[in-house]
Amino acid sequence: MGLAYNLFLIPHRIVPGGVTGLSIIINYLLNTPVGLIVIVFNIPLFVLGIKTLGKTYGIKSLVGIILSSFFIDFFTYIVPIPKATNNEILAAVYGGVLLGAGLGVVFRGQGSTGGTDIIGQVLNRFTNLSIGKGILITDFIIISLGAIVFHKLESALYGYLTLFLSSKAIDLISEGWSFIRAVYIISDQSTTIARIIIEKMGRGVTRLYGKGEYTDVERDVLLCVVTKREIPKLRSIVKEIDPKAFVIISDVYEVLGKGFRPRV
Repeated sequence: MGLAYNLFLIPHRIVPGGVTGLSIIINYLLNTPVGLIVIVFNIPLFVLGIKTLGKTYGIKSLVGIILSSFFIDFFTYIVPIPKATNNEILAAVYGGVLLGAGLGVVFRGQGSTGGTDIIGQVLNRFTNLSIGKGILITDFIIISLGAIVFHKLESALYGYLTLFLSSKAIDLISEGWSFIRAVYIISDQSTTIARIIIEKMGRGVTRLYGKGEYTDVERDVLLCVVTKREIPKLRSIVKEIDPKAFVIISDVYEVLGKGFRPRV
């Protein structure tokens, strides 16, 4: 996160939302350290988070706030690093990806860096807004404020791009690549299909019992979890036995159990 801000975002005045984005605006107006202002803004949010979300959340938030703020100023004043590019589009892209990677590591460890994620959770507690929508609304306002202060519409456009890319990187780091697929198979030949999958693919199959709401007919539903590479073979087996079978294939981000290794 510290590298993302100092290599790409702060030099180009790209506001990615959040308390740090607000601190970049203050830095532009008053030349104050971004990391220090992040801590100042997070003090009332930290107190609010403890009162609303509990002490455990507050402790993890405090660690995240202090470390992220420290490294933002560390690469500014203690070990200064120059900006990585003069191109604002590249800065928005790489800054967003690197920022999201850092946040993803924090969230994967069930931590927090404070800021708008606390606001989002508090809004969720007292309103009908989801956490994601609460964060999105707050970030939208901060990014738009940056464009007004910098007198530059492109600043907002770069900020929205950075926000989008960082959210994707967060999902990728915190949830991982989806190499596993869950397959649901509805077929009159379910017994034969299950047997062939077990014999030829060595994968377990779970038989679920469902009922068609429209036809009012009870049907077996097969559930099988396989790797991405095994999908073509499984699809071929089902098609060969019952070309009219109804098959649903969905992403699975983690499987715990025999035959699958946990994510690193």
